[in-house]
Amino acid sequence: MKTIAGILAGCGFLDGAEIQEVVLCQLALERRGVSLRWFAPDLSQHHVVNHLTGREEEGASRNVLAESARVVRGAVQPLSALDPSTVDGLLMPGGFGAAKNLCDWAFAGGAMTVLPELEEILRQVHALRKPMAFVCIAPVIAARVLGRAGTRPQVTTGKDEDIAEALRGWGAVHVACEADEICVDAGNLLVSTPAWNSARSLTQVATGIDKLGERLARMA
Repeated sequence: MKTIAGILAGCGFLDGAEIQEVVLCQLALERRGVSLRWFAPDLSQHHVVNHLTGREEEGASRNVLAESARVVRGAVQPLSALDPSTVDGLLMPGGFGAAKNLCDWAFAGGAMTVLPELEEILRQVHALRKPMAFVCIAPVIAARVLGRAGTRPQVTTGKDEDIAEALRGWGAVHVACEADEICVDAGNLLVSTPAWNSARSLTQVATGIDKLGERLARMA
């Protein structure tokens, strides 16, 4: 059975992983006979947001690894335990946690940096010629890491021109897509879909992620 490493950024779309995207990703791969092993960094998330009010909870602190366990019924390991040679590919759902805990896109924009531990993993997976899939805002991480490496990655986060401009500045190519579409970069073995970054319904998100899962399963 093929195995994909999934990277989580907490729990909840405002400060962690987008739960609906995580569930749909797992479903799309399981339906195609692909196993997912989930990982998350063992660190404090950038901040805690009350998902009812949308406001930051001053003084609150939560751990990204512990929060990620909420989404996948406890089946998650520290990111430090991920050995790229033991999996057939990588998957990263979105949510603001990807832009706050895995990188600082939410605050730094075009000047963003990626969590060093995660950047090294992406470089290794790419060097091993294994496929990677990115959902929602997570493609900015692939664009930053692989763009800096000079591989001219092609990804999509939807149709936001400000995001596209930042990605071009890193040496990446942004492809405008609807939420129910995917962008495939065959040369770099990348597949991405906008999901909730531009979707108007869960149906659109599900359609795009199912296409992404199908392509990732074939590439792995």
